[in-house]
Amino acid sequence: MFRLVSYLKFLLKSTNEHGIHSPFVFNLVTKCLYAKPRKAKRKSLDVLLKSLAYFKVRSLEILGNSEIKAEMKKRYPEPSFSKDLKDLIYFDSVPNESFTELLDYIQIHNDTVILFNRIHSSSSEFEKWSRFVEDEKITVSIDLFHCGMVFIRREQAKQHFYIRI
Repeated sequence: MFRLVSYLKFLLKSTNEHGIHSPFVFNLVTKCLYAKPRKAKRKSLDVLLKSLAYFKVRSLEILGNSEIKAEMKKRYPEPSFSKDLKDLIYFDSVPNESFTELLDYIQIHNDTVILFNRIHSSSSEFEKWSRFVEDEKITVSIDLFHCGMVFIRREQAKQHFYIRI
């Protein structure tokens, strides 16, 4: 029931590329998220695969899903899974830690993409997602219903987007 109500609320708030005024997010939506062809049937996996290509990811961290990590290694042998600064971090679910606590064990830079799967799967997942979005270090957050993306772009004002994919 939560997922249905959450989806209806999402539909009321969400937009497509025509409602976006941030050049960074507009380009991300039009050149990455809406790009054809789809790379996977599951929307969150499709977002992950398209993001790898769009952001030219070289260092990747997959947390919480060994199937996704195996799929990434098979499709994209290029990204490294090293302990260096990460270009993209994928969480299979929203972690319980605060964003500040996460920074203790993951290394990120200004252009790191952080992708959270299943942010609307339950009320507790959505609450954890909402806490991340509110963190002062997060400047850009995008709710795609099936997953969520956050960025720490120091040059951009804090904004939150709801985008239909």
